[in-house]
Amino acid sequence: MSYPSAYVSYLVQFNGTRDFFECHELLEEYWKEHPGDSRAAIWVGLIQLAVGQYHERRGNLKGSVKMYEKALEKLDQPSLEELGLDGGNAMTELKSRYERLHSGQALPFQDITLIVTDPDLEQRCLQLCHSLDAQWGSSSLMHEESLIHRHKLRDRSDVIAERAAAIEAKKRNRTVE
Repeated sequence: MSYPSAYVSYLVQFNGTRDFFECHELLEEYWKEHPGDSRAAIWVGLIQLAVGQYHERRGNLKGSVKMYEKALEKLDQPSLEELGLDGGNAMTELKSRYERLHSGQALPFQDITLIVTDPDLEQRCLQLCHSLDAQWGSSSLMHEESLIHRHKLRDRSDVIAERAAAIEAKKRNRTVE
């Protein structure tokens, strides 16, 4: 089976570097660039899974519960198995995590690992992981601020500039009316 490079990179970030923010960025970009993709819901579900992990690791349990719930609506065992993953394990892990957090049982963070069952996909992931000097199946580096709070550290100047321009445009439109 042929898998998109963005998906392979997603798996490496998810299981290797544990950069869940980057998982979101990679797969969201792919998803947006491929409208009409028959796997669109699965890509979104995987994005939501990564965002749930990101929130949970940061201690944002409300955010993680919300993302896990949305991921559960989009992911299913057969679809994950078509993507070379152990779909049963992934769904069991996700449901268990969601139920535990939804009931308010916060435990120390533990990474979810997506088990790759396709040997060719696993080989591609291991090679990419090695090239990034990351260890497949490693645990999150909980002391690494740039990993844990990445959304606070990114350059948002373009977003801020766009918002300022939109506000100015609204002001001009109100003046004209």
